[in-house]
Amino acid sequence: MANSYSSESTSRDSSGFHRLHEQVQRWIWEKQWTELRDIQEQAIAPILSANTDLIIAAATAGGKTEAAFLPIFSKLMSSRETGDIKRGEGIQVLYISPLKALINDQYRRLSELGERLEIPVHPWHGDISSSRKQRVLRNPDGVLLITPEALEAMFVLRGHELTAIFATLQYVVVDELHSFIGIERGQQLRSLLHRLELAIHRRIPRIGLSATLGEMNLAKEYLRAGEVDAVTLIESSEAGQEIKLQIRGYRKIAPVFLEDESDQESEESNSRDEIDIANHLFKVLRGDKNLIFINRRQDVEKYADLLSRLCEIHHVPNEFMPHHGSLSKELREAAEDALKEDNRPANVVCTSTLELGIDIGAVTSIAQIGAPYSVSSTRQRLGRSGRRSGDPAILRIYITEPEITPHTHPEKALHPALVQAIAMTHLLLQGWYEPPRVGKLHLSTLVQQLLSLIAERGGIRPDRAWTELCEAGAFSEVDKTTYVQVLRCLGEQDLIQQTQEGLLLLGLTGERLVNHYSFYTAFKTPEEYRVTTVGKTLGTLPIDYPILEDSYLIFAGSRWQVLSVDRIHRVIDVIRAAAGRVPYFGGEPGLVHDRIRQEMFKIYTTEDTPIFLDATARDLLQEARANFLMYGLDHSPVMEYGHQTLLFPWAGSLVMNTLFIQFLTDKLEVDQGAIALTINDITPAQLLRYLKKLSKADSPDPAILSTAVRNKIIEKHDLFLSEELLCKNYATSFLDVERAWQVIRQIIKR
Repeated sequence: MANSYSSESTSRDSSGFHRLHEQVQRWIWEKQWTELRDIQEQAIAPILSANTDLIIAAATAGGKTEAAFLPIFSKLMSSRETGDIKRGEGIQVLYISPLKALINDQYRRLSELGERLEIPVHPWHGDISSSRKQRVLRNPDGVLLITPEALEAMFVLRGHELTAIFATLQYVVVDELHSFIGIERGQQLRSLLHRLELAIHRRIPRIGLSATLGEMNLAKEYLRAGEVDAVTLIESSEAGQEIKLQIRGYRKIAPVFLEDESDQESEESNSRDEIDIANHLFKVLRGDKNLIFINRRQDVEKYADLLSRLCEIHHVPNEFMPHHGSLSKELREAAEDALKEDNRPANVVCTSTLELGIDIGAVTSIAQIGAPYSVSSTRQRLGRSGRRSGDPAILRIYITEPEITPHTHPEKALHPALVQAIAMTHLLLQGWYEPPRVGKLHLSTLVQQLLSLIAERGGIRPDRAWTELCEAGAFSEVDKTTYVQVLRCLGEQDLIQQTQEGLLLLGLTGERLVNHYSFYTAFKTPEEYRVTTVGKTLGTLPIDYPILEDSYLIFAGSRWQVLSVDRIHRVIDVIRAAAGRVPYFGGEPGLVHDRIRQEMFKIYTTEDTPIFLDATARDLLQEARANFLMYGLDHSPVMEYGHQTLLFPWAGSLVMNTLFIQFLTDKLEVDQGAIALTINDITPAQLLRYLKKLSKADSPDPAILSTAVRNKIIEKHDLFLSEELLCKNYATSFLDVERAWQVIRQIIKR
């Protein structure tokens, strides 16, 4: 733990400390901590009152867990001493985490104090044995650490037992609250928390632990819908840590090979920029502990392979390990353990899997390859660095941009990845973060929750389900007409049926769906092959990735030859090899906020050169600005390029997608890039006349506009929805018509 307290200073300086239970105080003394952090001091009174919802917001390693659980354990001890809570009569604290690995970490942290106080702490997820879970069910007590999926399973399989299991529930703690807001899994959790209170017939104080968000009122609304003013917010006021950062620029040129690498050893070559980035990472990171974040899993594999081969070439031990969601739990845990181990150099190349609060100890620095898509996730990643007292947080961002030739597309000539990285760095230093996306219907998760509610109760009247799920529940954006449409869709496909008395029951298809273990997740899990070698599982690959026997593969940071492909059991068996090819894992980049695109425009139009750019990045920025002026984009967002016209809205992903779909609806031939829409066979003057006509018309109905989108089956249970429902659902998730029409009118005024 990062804190350290001593009895003398804590008792002298901390008013909150005296309100903690004596046994908790004694445990703190024995840890020789010297002071309470500000959020820990402020959280004691409201948590002990046990009558308010609370959000505790601070950076990674900011002491949020202790801020919540020191007073929680104190309250439990006092309640046991007064007889208000008796052992074995029910779980008292429900802690919900987005990650099983985080549950395991928190179990190690909390069980130490729990054992001291004789308050049991129970981890509960898919890797916990059934015998261990049965012991908890026979004698429910203490703190239960659980994932949303495991809680969902409890509702479906043990709905009739919920009242007894949680009879003495005092608190619900949601860790990494920010990671749940605005996504299907978060909506599932929001619904489950509401249903839990209905099951035990009382309101339970909720405590959210969160990184700082751009709009904390949205986090309050997520934690307790409709009661923003009643949720207490505690944000850390501690001085921000020193940040050292650099953006390094690289030019992409013709492919090359590593030193001592022959054409026969690899099925694909690496470009000079990739080799240079790997060489720099090898030079500055080896011998220490660092995290290297990359946006895509295939690029994690590419750089893990490059770095491991550099270790071979230089005859040094390999300190570079991959970490992403397609690798086996054993390989991921091996990388995490290497980071935790003292006096062992370890560098982990990862996706967002190590972004959240898994305890991996202190790392020296963070590297980011490619432009990040979110300021808030960049802040979260940076929080992993500089956790030792007095050490700065170190961030290196590596950006590749193409060499400019007469044939380079204008959008690429503006080097948008570099400018996006600069814009995000500016906003990060200003303390701005993306607000969570709200207003989505989440119809896929509504389907899941309706089926789960029927399974929990054995049946339910449709009006009662409407009240519990929509009118007073998590799906308040869904009106009654849409709800009835959902019921009809489910009935037509035999997921539900209705008795003569009006009771909703599961149909045969619904029973098969609910009884399968995959039902408990609200998010879609792709069909995959399992990759094995000599009986050991390395991880999984998407089933649509083409795999042939005798082909070569880069996976889990190593090179393999495919020995066999069992398409019935979906198993790929591999053996070590000298060659390899990086597989494609799928996955799309994140949505970019309007504010980031606006900051990019500001960067193009000013002359200041950030001090955190290296020489190549400075040259690339100067080149991008020169091209920006040459294209006249400082005066007009429209430019001609051959038989095409480029439109630069300087808006985020939702607006860009809305304009793209509107153009398609009007039969324009259009491509969507990072920062520009390219429209074929139209002149700038014709495009401006078209936009002027749009600006004078009323903005279209988003659901009607969505009819132009062919594939709207995106979330897990979308396949059960009608075309009309899919259009409604898509519109609230991926379109922003009102903002798009504001942008159109701004373009016309220019």
